[in-house]
Amino acid sequence: MTADVGRRTVLRGLGAAGLLAALPACSAPLADVRLTIATGGVQGVYFTLGTALAQAWRDALHLGATPAVRSTGGSVENVALLASGAADVAFCQIDVAAEGLDATATGDPGARRALARIYDEFVHIVVPRSSPVTTPAQLQGARVSLGSRTSGVYFTVQRFLSAIGLSPERDLRAAFLGVDASATALRNGEIDAFFWIGGLPTPSVTKLAAAFPIRLLNLQGVLSQVRSVYPLYAAGTVPAATYRIPDPVTTLLVRNVLLVGAGMADDVAYSLVDTLFRNQPQLALASAAALTIDLRAAIGTQPVPLHQGAEAYYRAAKNT
Repeated sequence: MTADVGRRTVLRGLGAAGLLAALPACSAPLADVRLTIATGGVQGVYFTLGTALAQAWRDALHLGATPAVRSTGGSVENVALLASGAADVAFCQIDVAAEGLDATATGDPGARRALARIYDEFVHIVVPRSSPVTTPAQLQGARVSLGSRTSGVYFTVQRFLSAIGLSPERDLRAAFLGVDASATALRNGEIDAFFWIGGLPTPSVTKLAAAFPIRLLNLQGVLSQVRSVYPLYAAGTVPAATYRIPDPVTTLLVRNVLLVGAGMADDVAYSLVDTLFRNQPQLALASAAALTIDLRAAIGTQPVPLHQGAEAYYRAAKNT
């Protein structure tokens, strides 16, 4: 990406005046910007929202090309793609985004910065409704899919299991499948349970629940144990209607953020955030998870610093 000082100044002024979205195509100052968005599996919320965002950014900012939406293994791969320059925007769980973070590395183009906290994800431990398993401890010796090895799912699951005294290698018959393959394997009786971390609802789990009765394990009994080690996680509730499950369940909530490199031009970061909020209704049509994107909560990306272009947007929004 390239951005000269004049373009930065013009875009800041237009954004502060609320006129950015109204720019005609012939005067599009961001037409030269090319973006790649690192998302997740094609049936996940990351990919669905990433596709909708790509279209919104193209149309509102009059980009010369629609941002490329890259399907990936999830948060861990996305951080690597961002650091290498192979992606410009990345969906990421806050725990993965915070791992190894150097918040002082402002001069490093590969340093991570946040545009916004966008929606919260929920830890799912999915079992057949007929399963005798009711607690995570009862997974010992079971065939359990822990997510793909490059996913945020596996990253968080390792922390979760360690906090409750279980080891994937010692205590489980582990498989490393994405959410689609996990759902198929559970329905076919090839595994006993699978972990998933995603927004509500996740299409793959919805599809599974429509064809095969499932339950989600209630994690109320281990929440304090996990949060004493990893306070980044919070408590959340999955409503029963989400997946046709018998009862609502308490589980772990994981904040989700949009990441960019610290080297992204300020005006580009400002414009991406501005479009995110201007187009929230359209994003919600693509995924209900977008309904929870909230301007007041969006700055809650700690410990990952906000990009200074995003900071400028939130300051302007606060004063309007």
